[in-house]
Amino acid sequence: MPVSELPAKPARADAVDGRALLKGRQTKASIVDAALGLASHIGLEGLSIGALAEVTQMSKSGVFAHFGSREELQISVIREYFSRFEQEVFYPALRARRGLPRVRALFANWMKRVAVELQSGCIFISGAVDFDDRPGAVRDALVGSVSTWLSAMNRAVEQAKEIGELRADADERQIAFEIHGLILALHYEARFLKYPGAVERANTGFASILARHGAPNDGLASSPVPITKSITKSVTKKPASRRASKSIPTPSSPKE
Repeated sequence: MPVSELPAKPARADAVDGRALLKGRQTKASIVDAALGLASHIGLEGLSIGALAEVTQMSKSGVFAHFGSREELQISVIREYFSRFEQEVFYPALRARRGLPRVRALFANWMKRVAVELQSGCIFISGAVDFDDRPGAVRDALVGSVSTWLSAMNRAVEQAKEIGELRADADERQIAFEIHGLILALHYEARFLKYPGAVERANTGFASILARHGAPNDGLASSPVPITKSITKSVTKKPASRRASKSIPTPSSPKE
């Protein structure tokens, strides 16, 4: 029988297939969400199909059917982690005008994100420890995620220099490097060493960077950096234990 003469698929069957597809996507999203929470505490290295099945109260085969491998599960977690990072840190900062206002917004949003990570841990940081010398797709995904974010920060600094809000001789890559360094130091001192005042020192360091590199007579460079109560409070809480992490995507933040 010619294809054109085959009976059409009933509309009801299409509806059933559509609902099944939607349910499958929702189930996978729920699994990824649970996996992200688990990986934040035990690290991507400790993440497994079995551990996730226990947390979600699903069978191992049920979890496996959505990912096919432990590595793909880790990749999905990295992608979700990066997506949330973008939504919380990058995109809201785009509402600030280009130049130092946007640089300041990126840093402020990043600090808010740190308030959460000081309790649960940062997959990017733990992943760097686990995969710095382990070639493979997971490492590539982590590198891609972090590189994309740092490129966005670097571009914001470049724009501030282009419009004259940073000194003409300012090294934009050095500035972005120092800002990143503040975040890494904050994680180490506040989460690992539990030093008090780490948040304030990070904010002071950021203000110092802008003061040193800001164009003369530019009030934007010397204005103080607000210290949010939520961030300060988070340092005094006892952080949850965590191990390492691993995952793999290559996201792309829009360049504006």
